[in-house]
Amino acid sequence: MKRKLFSSLTLVLAALMIFACQKSEKQEKTESKAAPAATETKAPAAPAKKKVELVYVEWSSEVASTNLVRAVLQEKLGYEVKIISVSAAAMWQAVGSGDVDGLVAAWLPTTHGHYLKEVQDKVEDLGPNLEGTKIGLVVPTYVTIDSIEEMDANADKFEKKIIGIDPGAGLMSKTEQVIKEYGIKNMKLVEGSGSTMTMVLADKIKNNQWVVVTGWTPHWKFAKWDLKYLADPKGVYGGAENINTIVRKGLKEEMPEVYRVLNNFQWSPNDMAELMVWNEEGGDPYDNAVRWMKKYPKKIEEWLK
Repeated sequence: MKRKLFSSLTLVLAALMIFACQKSEKQEKTESKAAPAATETKAPAAPAKKKVELVYVEWSSEVASTNLVRAVLQEKLGYEVKIISVSAAAMWQAVGSGDVDGLVAAWLPTTHGHYLKEVQDKVEDLGPNLEGTKIGLVVPTYVTIDSIEEMDANADKFEKKIIGIDPGAGLMSKTEQVIKEYGIKNMKLVEGSGSTMTMVLADKIKNNQWVVVTGWTPHWKFAKWDLKYLADPKGVYGGAENINTIVRKGLKEEMPEVYRVLNNFQWSPNDMAELMVWNEEGGDPYDNAVRWMKKYPKKIEEWLK
């Protein structure tokens, strides 16, 4: 009898425990359905940065400087930067019209002075990014004349040619003025590009021949060969120049980070010459600019302040 009673109680307790577990599971499911789903909180997406557009002339100096600024804006601040190679006249027109954001290739006050006058009310001049430049006529040091005044009498030795660069360059218009001012009648200014000018120079020097080219400082050719400027007693080419940074109106308000870097960007002729030599030795100008950034981190930080 006791065994039967005990067995009965055991069955009742087991049934109660099963019922209690089933009820608990149903309650948990009900609460789970009733509870609102937890939402994952996401940080608001950062606004996309606008694309920056810079223009430059295809001079070795401006290839170096423009790629360096591009590298700083892209590698340090995350902007997408497009650089566009154009003639000098088109470069100034593009910034003056607001079609692009700026340039770091303004040779002032002489070489590009007439371009600045045309757009000075439409742009902002941020001042020099490099000081101590020069333009003029350049010859190898073995050439025995020292002045522009002596060129016409020695025209045959130069094959009656002054080797120039792209026709829209301010240096070319200044050289046309030099030809008139000095009464040079037996020589012709030959249009070309920065690269063709250095190719001709290299070939003539290799063969120890006379050659005169339109030149400027800083440029890697002065590190590679022994060269000299012909004296300009009439001062047509002007004295020492600077390379300035020019931006479109409104850039400061629309892209303050970009404006700050362009406003702070400044380096020396030796700085530029080092990067130009790297470019001449080979490699992509942008990759070389990144390499230069890594070599001089403190200078880059100054531009970012």
